[in-house]
Amino acid sequence: MNPEPSQLVAHLFRHEAGRMASVLTCWLGFGQLDQAEDIVQDTLMQALHSWPIYGIPDNPRAWLYQVAKNRTLDVLRRDKTAQRLASEAAATEPTAEAMDTDRLFFDDDITDSQLRMLFACCHPALPVESQIAMCLKILGGLSIQEIAGAFLTAPATVEKRLYRAKERVRQGEIPLAVPAGPQLPPRLDAVLRSLYLLFNEGYTSSHPDTFIRQELCAEAMRLVHLLTQYPRTAGTTAYALLALLCFQAARFPARTDDAGDMLLLPNQNRSLYNPDLMQRGQYYLNQAAVGNLLTDYHLEAAIAACHTLAPSYESTDWPKILYYYDLLLIRKPSPVVALNRAVALAEVAGTEAALANLISLSGLENNQYFHALLADLYLKNNQPEAAHQHYSRAWQLTPSLTEKALLSWKLFTGRSPVDGLPRAIDCR
Repeated sequence: MNPEPSQLVAHLFRHEAGRMASVLTCWLGFGQLDQAEDIVQDTLMQALHSWPIYGIPDNPRAWLYQVAKNRTLDVLRRDKTAQRLASEAAATEPTAEAMDTDRLFFDDDITDSQLRMLFACCHPALPVESQIAMCLKILGGLSIQEIAGAFLTAPATVEKRLYRAKERVRQGEIPLAVPAGPQLPPRLDAVLRSLYLLFNEGYTSSHPDTFIRQELCAEAMRLVHLLTQYPRTAGTTAYALLALLCFQAARFPARTDDAGDMLLLPNQNRSLYNPDLMQRGQYYLNQAAVGNLLTDYHLEAAIAACHTLAPSYESTDWPKILYYYDLLLIRKPSPVVALNRAVALAEVAGTEAALANLISLSGLENNQYFHALLADLYLKNNQPEAAHQHYSRAWQLTPSLTEKALLSWKLFTGRSPVDGLPRAIDCR
């Protein structure tokens, strides 16, 4: 088989499956989510079999959409479900009879359908892990195996999560609609939180063999960008989150070397940072600054901007970063925020101040970054035995082989790979 068609189908599956499933689900009704996914799968399988024989169509995307539409109409005719769907669908869900099939895959309909699906997947009736799994499976087109691999979870566990979530869908507990009025802000917060967690999983993957899962980050960024294009959801909070994700993603080319080994902030070649993403991050941060609303995403985006836009590690504005962390810690008093703040504190107030602050924290005993930073600071403070102890603990706790390699280097050399303050965590 000619590999070119199969590679194109794989590419289109990744980029179009979620759009197709969203549109068809809105057309058929949310209770027919499985049916919509089956139609998408059948459509892509048909492309996989026919394109190597008959050639790739001039417009492969349009070909997929036409085949999917035809298959959907066949299903409706064969099963005689149009009338039943019309009676079961919620008032906010267009039915097969009500929709103009000629407009089924118009860009504005695709956008509307994806937004409906996004809010349904992130409904508060679902556990957070199920929300993310639904986003990845339905909107992102990831397989069960890929989702399981991304979160170090057995495929059977992911299947159970999706099954339970879809049961709630079938029972009619979750509407397929973008909420309005006072219901919108809390629901939008849930959507943004799920996408934030999705990006974080890609940014520092829990998968042992993969330090960065760029496809997860790209999917999170695409969906947040979608929110900024819709008037009802394009508030400053969405812009702030998108700015944060752009600044973080801009550093991807410099976070590992050619061998795939982890490079920390002092070692990163900033000429490799993505200038387009840096510019977009600045644009979205400016958009987020309109008005008086200040969210956690605003502060985290400002911190990320300080790291990413600084011409060099030495020129980083650490006092400003510490100030932002102080504000963030007031808003979100969590041990993880305090841990990241300690990195800036070490740069501003010195090693001993940061050590005293870290030692006073609780709830991080099983956090690898806590032990790695403690070890770095002990090493800087000429306490090699304490440093060795905490490097060892960090090595035991991290599942990432990339992080283990860096920690092993520090363990066996007894020093940091760079001059100045050693760093075991990648500042955000």
